[in-house]
Amino acid sequence: MTTTPLPPSLTATLPGRYYTDPEIFRQEQDRVFEALWFCAVRAADLDKPGAFRTVQVGRENVLVTRSRTGELRAFLNVCRHRGARLCTEESGQVRRALQCPYHAWTYDLEGRLVAAPNLVKMPDVEAARAAYGLVKVALREWLGYAWVCLADEPPSFEETVMGAAVERLGDAASIDRYGTERLALGRRISYDVRANWKLIVENFMECYHCATIHPELTDVLPEFTDGFAAQYYVGHGAAFGEEVGGFTVDGSAGFGRLPEVSQDQDRRYYAITVKPTVFINLVPDHVILHRMFPLAEDRTVVECDWLYAPDVVESGADLTHSVELFHRVNTQDFAACERTQPAMASRAYREGGVLVPTEHHIGLFHDWLTKQLAT
Repeated sequence: MTTTPLPPSLTATLPGRYYTDPEIFRQEQDRVFEALWFCAVRAADLDKPGAFRTVQVGRENVLVTRSRTGELRAFLNVCRHRGARLCTEESGQVRRALQCPYHAWTYDLEGRLVAAPNLVKMPDVEAARAAYGLVKVALREWLGYAWVCLADEPPSFEETVMGAAVERLGDAASIDRYGTERLALGRRISYDVRANWKLIVENFMECYHCATIHPELTDVLPEFTDGFAAQYYVGHGAAFGEEVGGFTVDGSAGFGRLPEVSQDQDRRYYAITVKPTVFINLVPDHVILHRMFPLAEDRTVVECDWLYAPDVVESGADLTHSVELFHRVNTQDFAACERTQPAMASRAYREGGVLVPTEHHIGLFHDWLTKQLAT
């Protein structure tokens, strides 16, 4: 096919192969998911020493656990003896140590090798213990989540993760007021999406599609019918409709503004993309956080948490109308991504598609990605 010259107001997208080529996905695993900070686990899910969860980060399986002294620790989920996976379940609880189910090599919750059959008979037992502990992974906590990085020299967390909120909202205080780390989990839904992770990111970043597939969302946020996404302007939050009571599927009232949310932030929706795989949605009475786990060039698991003030969750309040709004948005968005994925392999999309002016920030995402892959 010949390439058609673009009118000045349109911008080219990535070519179709970026969404279908296993080699490009392998490069993304190496230079994106395994090189940058990756939001792995909600800290409160690991509520006591010995609690653990395993997550897939690029090509590596990472084990996050809470130590005897209460800190979170992260390790590659690989026994140093013969390479067996140490924890085979997605989550669980151990009493004092992590033991490989293959040859019973045993590690404490700080990752130190503490026992193994016949180990004490070796003359250089202490050297073996020192050299063959679990491989540690860098970990930071922010917004109540554990973020891990597999890089030998992780990039600045303040610049690449926290900086995304500042870049979007204009200052750090704007997200701090939601007190996300103090909120309680009201609902969690996991979605297995048969689409490339970039299609999901691109969808989240724009609202050109909102009037077409999100009737419930545009009823609550009428300005979205014009196609301008919440992320289009720095510091801008989409205003609730005049007759809307709260961020709910039917516009009914929510649960009251979180205590530190400012008057200027009330009755507004803010969206933040933290590259590569996190979406943060801020509304006056709760926070919605998406974590993506790209598993293949055409498969992405998305885990979505709805977070509320602890007293709301503890009271047993009915969250249905609140959760249902973004659950429908997710379902609608992921269906659109799944409809798009097969066409990425079409000759019609060999050179890619186009972005209209309201989608210009997706072009910036593409520039960022290609730069990452070139490093």
